Amino acid sequence: MSAEPTVPAAPRHGGNLGEAIRRYARPREDWLDLSTGINPNGYPVPMPPPSAWRDLPDAFDDLCDVAAQYYGVPVRTVVPCAGSQAVIRALPTLLRPGKVAVASLTYSEYAPAFANAGHTLVPWLGPEAGLPDVDYLVWVNPDNPTTRRVSRETLTRWQGLLAERGGVLIVDEAFADVSPQTSMAPHVGEAGLVVLRSVGKFFGLAGIRAGFALCPEALATRLAERLGAWTVSGPARFAVRTALRDIAWQTATREHLVRDGERLLTLLRSHGWPATGTPLFAWTPHPMAPHWHERLAVKGIWTRLFDERPVTLENSPISGAASGATQVLPSLRLGLPPTENAWQRLQAALIELRAG
Repeated sequence: MSAEPTVPAAPRHGGNLGEAIRRYARPREDWLDLSTGINPNGYPVPMPPPSAWRDLPDAFDDLCDVAAQYYGVPVRTVVPCAGSQAVIRALPTLLRPGKVAVASLTYSEYAPAFANAGHTLVPWLGPEAGLPDVDYLVWVNPDNPTTRRVSRETLTRWQGLLAERGGVLIVDEAFADVSPQTSMAPHVGEAGLVVLRSVGKFFGLAGIRAGFALCPEALATRLAERLGAWTVSGPARFAVRTALRDIAWQTATREHLVRDGERLLTLLRSHGWPATGTPLFAWTPHPMAPHWHERLAVKGIWTRLFDERPVTLENSPISGAASGATQVLPSLRLGLPPTENAWQRLQAALIELRAG
């Protein structure tokens, strides 16, 4: 079964709590927002010095050096950016027009960014279908929202094949900080590879809009020129440098998120949801997903609903469907509750939902 590429005019995202507030006439403080995969207990950034607010951002500070050490890459491959979104829009304009594969269900900004830059979208269900005949391939690892992972060995092989064609593998590692051993960082600087990293998810600092593109030096120079001056604010640069240096917080947070991710997955499965997970969010494809989304919203719990898309599942939620068969299903993504009271609120809602 093939999937036609879908290019939404206005991609939707989690974190759209304003939509829920208006639709259900419930005040903001009454909502439990689980619609993103952002760490709800993020890094406690100290107050920046007055100069961070007063002066223009200093591109000659040690931000790139700190990032290079954190990611284990050459400093000349590091391009600071105002979140991955800035790179997603700019990068396709720097690549010669060609064929690009983006999974049928993944982060929704890539397809329109490449299409608007004159590239041709090629239908691709995902890694189960292997490497298609394209110039560029985008993969989010682990994937958002499907939680699928591709090994470093497979990605390296894809990178080599694409590089032979003069193409590029773009790996979005927004959720990779919990398991850095899976990162493609050891290959950064090689031909045919761009890696995007974010401080929004693991560090819980989505509001500062900061991240990094890691790419071959020549492309890094062109990308930095395209993004322009002062792309990352002074306070954001201070926050990122502080967070990337805090090894003790990172170690403790990885352990905490792994436990919470397993807890969320266990909770959903105990109520009959065929969920898969990462340490930061869980995903469940099911025909009842729109109904579950609505029922939880009525109780003030906001989740991220995805429209019907082709997905390939090892264990199908549909009775009689073959394992590994491609199905068209809606799905839900749930992030981590921030407090024990929030965990209990979600559990109570799931119990009531299952009871009918």
